[in-house]
Amino acid sequence: MLLAPLSEVVSLLAPPLCWGCRASVRSGAPLCARCRRALRWLGPKPALVAGVEVWAPVAYDGPARDLVRALKFRSAARVADAMAAPIAAGAPPALNAPGATLVPVPLHPARRRRRGFDQAALLAGALGRRAGLPVCRCLVRRGPAGTQVGRGRAARMDALEGAVGLGAEPPARPVLVDDVVTTGATVAACSRALGGAPAVAYARTPGR
Repeated sequence: MLLAPLSEVVSLLAPPLCWGCRASVRSGAPLCARCRRALRWLGPKPALVAGVEVWAPVAYDGPARDLVRALKFRSAARVADAMAAPIAAGAPPALNAPGATLVPVPLHPARRRRRGFDQAALLAGALGRRAGLPVCRCLVRRGPAGTQVGRGRAARMDALEGAVGLGAEPPARPVLVDDVVTTGATVAACSRALGGAPAVAYARTPGR
C-alpha cells in the first residue's frame, strides 16, 4: 500500500489557512478568494515618496497588511513568492530597463539574527526569479537596531541618517526592493546610498 506524502497528511490534519481571515485555502495560496478580492490595487503609475520614485501594486491595508506581517513577523517565507507575483506582473519601467538589478533594503544584522531571515532579501529573490533579474545585496545597515514602528517621517529620517551605506560595489542600474513603504524614510536612505535609485515594494501606504 502506498503511503501519502507527509505534507499531504499534514494538510489534511491542519489545512492551510488564509493569512487574512484564517479561512481554509488551497495548498500554496496565502489568501482566500474573498481576501484576494479585497486587495486595493494602486494602478500602474509610480508615486513619489520622500523624494523616491516608488511603485507598489497594492495599498498597505487589509489583507495586504496581513501578508506583510506574515512574512515579517511570523516567518511565513513562502508568501514572498505570492507577494512578488503582482510586482513582476505590473512590470514598472524601472524593472524593464536594460541592466536593472534588484537591491533589497537591508535589515539590521541584529534584527536579522533574531528573525533568522531578511524579508526584503526573500522578496527580492522571489521577484528576481519571476522577472529574470539579478539580485545584488550591496547595502548594509549600521548603528543601533532601533525600531521605526510608531515614528513619524521626520523622526525616521533622523534615525536613518548615516545608518545605510554600501557594503559592496553597487550595480549600474539598481532597483530597491522592500516589502512595504510607509513614510518612505528607509527607501530614501537606501536610494541616497545608491545615488538615487527607484524602488518597488509589495505594498505602499495610500496617499504617499
